[in-house]
Formats: sequence, structure tokens, C-alpha cells
Amino acid sequence: MPIATLVVLLFLCIYFNKKKVAYLILIVFYTISTPFFSDYFIKLVEGDFIPSQIESINQVDAIVVLSGMLRIEEFGDTYKVEWLDADRFFGGISLYKARKSNKIIFTGGKAPFNRTKLSEGAILKEYAISYGVNAEDILVTKDVLNTFEESRAVSEVLDQNKNIILVTSAFHMKRAKTLFEQRGFNVTAYKVDYKSPQKIKFNLINVLPSAHSLSKTELGLRELLGRFYYSLF
Repeated sequence: MPIATLVVLLFLCIYFNKKKVAYLILIVFYTISTPFFSDYFIKLVEGDFIPSQIESINQVDAIVVLSGMLRIEEFGDTYKVEWLDADRFFGGISLYKARKSNKIIFTGGKAPFNRTKLSEGAILKEYAISYGVNAEDILVTKDVLNTFEESRAVSEVLDQNKNIILVTSAFHMKRAKTLFEQRGFNVTAYKVDYKSPQKIKFNLINVLPSAHSLSKTELGLRELLGRFYYSLF
């Protein structure tokens, strides 16, 4: 990961007594750890800060909700679910209840090296039913590990119906939309889970480094690396 690379470089500079480079890396660390920098950076990754208005969205063949919002911990025959961010889920539910489609698809997300039996999509289906979605209107794809596999899995269950509303985090939308369009889908983007504020203020708090801001910068860097990787193919 980008941040881990900087840490390794810093230790190498200290080991080989490269003080000037070490100081430069520390300055970079400080900068990318400030809310002022991380908010601007993630805002650039997310694009426009214009939340989609459900009323202006046309009806489609299916609402597709991408994984990446749960942490699943199994304990024998039972499991515990921790919500990382529920915006994608509730975005999909809101679109369904607004009758933008009578079909909602959850992808069967599983984190790499995750040995849990249940996929994220299987659990989200149960939550969706509890929120009033008809069970027969819900589809769950096979297990997937990344956005590329999500686009492929959805194309397998929607081989004829190509008009979709794609629900995912704002920072993730550009890459996800491109991958789904490459599968032949006509995509209406529905961004949720904005990480950046609409207005970024310059004040004392925003120039004090924090772990949260560093994590946000890392998130943006990883997304840009993902976009670059898929642009090669």
C-alpha cells in the first residue's frame, strides 16, 4: 500500500543515514495526514459533490448495490455483522421503495482471505427483506472479490436486462461505472457515502494531523491505483 511504502522508505533512510530524504518523507507524512489535504484529495477522487435526486432518476431493469459495507465475523454456527458504512444498502433500498426497479441485486462480496461461509450479499438480502423488500425481487450474485468480478457476476444474472442504477461510494463510482459499461450495461450512477465535506475550511483543526485523515488519503490513493490498473486492460 502507498502509506506502507512511505514507512519502509523512511526506515531505509534512517538506516542509511539519508537525513534529507527522511525529513522530506516526514513532511509528506505530515501533509497527507492533515484534514485540509485529505478532504481536498478525496474530493478530487470523488468528483462533483451533487447527491443524486431519486425523483429525477428513470426506471431501470435493476438496481445494483456493490459490496464493501460489512465486516462478517463467524463464531462456529453463528456470525456477527459489523456495519462499516450502510449508505450503499440504504441507497439501494430507497431506490427500490421509490419504484425505480422491481429488482435489486446485491453482489456476493467477500474480502480476500476471508473464510466466512456467508457472502455480504446473502446477509444484505436478509436485511433488505426485513425492510420490506419482496424476497422474489432480490438477486444475489456468486461470491466475488473485487469490482471487476462484481461486474462480471452481475452480467451473468442480467444477461438481457442492461439498464441499471449502480449504487456505490462516491470515491468508487468512476471505476465501477467504467467496468460495468465495459460489460455492456447502460449505467445510471447513484453516488452515496461521500467522504469529503461540501465546503472545506482552512482553520487550526484542519492542519493538525490525524489518523482518520491519513486513512482517508490512503483510501484515495488506493482508488487511484485501482483506476490506473484497470486502465491498462
